[in-house]
Amino acid sequence: MSGFPFAFGMNEFTTQPWPFEEDIQRYAALGVETVELCESKLDPQRVDEQMALLKTSGLKVSSFQPAVRTFGASKMMPYPQEPGRRLARLEESMRRYAPYTQGVPFVVNTGAPENGDVLGCITRTIDALRRLCPLAAELGITLSLEPLNPTSINYETAIWTIDQALDIIKTVNHPALGLCLDYWNIWQQPEACAAIRRAGALINVVQISDWRTPRSAADRRIPGKGCIPLHELLHATWDAGFRGACAVEIFSSDVPDSLYEGDLSALITQCRAALEHIWTHPGAG
Repeated sequence: MSGFPFAFGMNEFTTQPWPFEEDIQRYAALGVETVELCESKLDPQRVDEQMALLKTSGLKVSSFQPAVRTFGASKMMPYPQEPGRRLARLEESMRRYAPYTQGVPFVVNTGAPENGDVLGCITRTIDALRRLCPLAAELGITLSLEPLNPTSINYETAIWTIDQALDIIKTVNHPALGLCLDYWNIWQQPEACAAIRRAGALINVVQISDWRTPRSAADRRIPGKGCIPLHELLHATWDAGFRGACAVEIFSSDVPDSLYEGDLSALITQCRAALEHIWTHPGAG
């Protein structure tokens, strides 16, 4: 994509109505360069077949979204509820899919603090990451900790700023752990661009969409169709040294104008053109 410096990627949640096979075929035909795989679209009984399709498509895997990716229960993934079983489920995903995703970050977040115990949730996250990071290194993958938007506090996450995530990452202090930077989640924090530049080489996943005041927990927009200062955030990310893929991650459920009910191929094409425009036009996005 001329001008835009990051590989153009799609997260499979953006095309939720399509099955995995359609994602891969259409992404490749539409000029998508990388895919953020979502375990929820994979069939453990056909994983070899699905990964062979991915390999022949020419798409590169930028990151991986495990089915259970929070250390505490969350609204999006409430079961299993017990932290030990959740950790075991995440380890199972890492072991199963690592052979197909070498060098790829697996995205995780804290989950919801039980009874408002934010400190306890953060402590559990640190303990879990200290256990998982050596396993990730052994398997040839990495982990990426994602702070979520304040709208997700108390049902999806205990952290909502870049700096909170960096505190955990620096406490764990393992080279297999980095930062997942989702602009929809962090754009409202004070001095977000400065925080991105501080994160520097710890950024290993970048996700993009746009914001309007949500009408559901899954109400995101195409880049350039909302109010996030994406030009500034993208340039801060470049300044931080990130040179990986920028994956479009759009959720659009339980709203009357759901993007999932429209032309998803056109959505991908619009996202591609929007990122080109946003990168080269200060104030765009």
